[in-house]
Amino acid sequence: MTSCIFCQIIEGAVPSAKIYEDEHVYAFMDIMPVTKGHVLLIPKKHVENIYDFTEEDAAQFFAAAPKIANVLKEHFRPAGMNLLQNNGGFAGQSVFHFHLHFIPRYDQTDGFQPGWKTKQEAFTPDVIAKLADVIREKLEN
Repeated sequence: MTSCIFCQIIEGAVPSAKIYEDEHVYAFMDIMPVTKGHVLLIPKKHVENIYDFTEEDAAQFFAAAPKIANVLKEHFRPAGMNLLQNNGGFAGQSVFHFHLHFIPRYDQTDGFQPGWKTKQEAFTPDVIAKLADVIREKLEN
């Protein structure tokens, strides 16, 4: 058995409130929910972060996401939904097994406070265009 808590959940060694499972993914209720209906989706294959996914693994993983989101939307009738995923400790990842949070949003007092400050002044359209050129070139090679 592995020391990864999510791998232990998949193996059945740690209990969870499973909502969905197929050959590639496992989805369950978050035990520290931010809002009603907070769900985690994890790959069955241990993948630490987005950088470790193959394109095929990612396609299989993300194929389940709309199913889960639509059931949450239909059942809980949230005003919206945040999908949250962190990569690396600096970005807030605390369990180093890739996982996607589905956080239904109900109103401004539901407990979740996303937000950030933009750097629009530093990243002018010209700077953004140059960054896009570099990224596009790397993707094309």
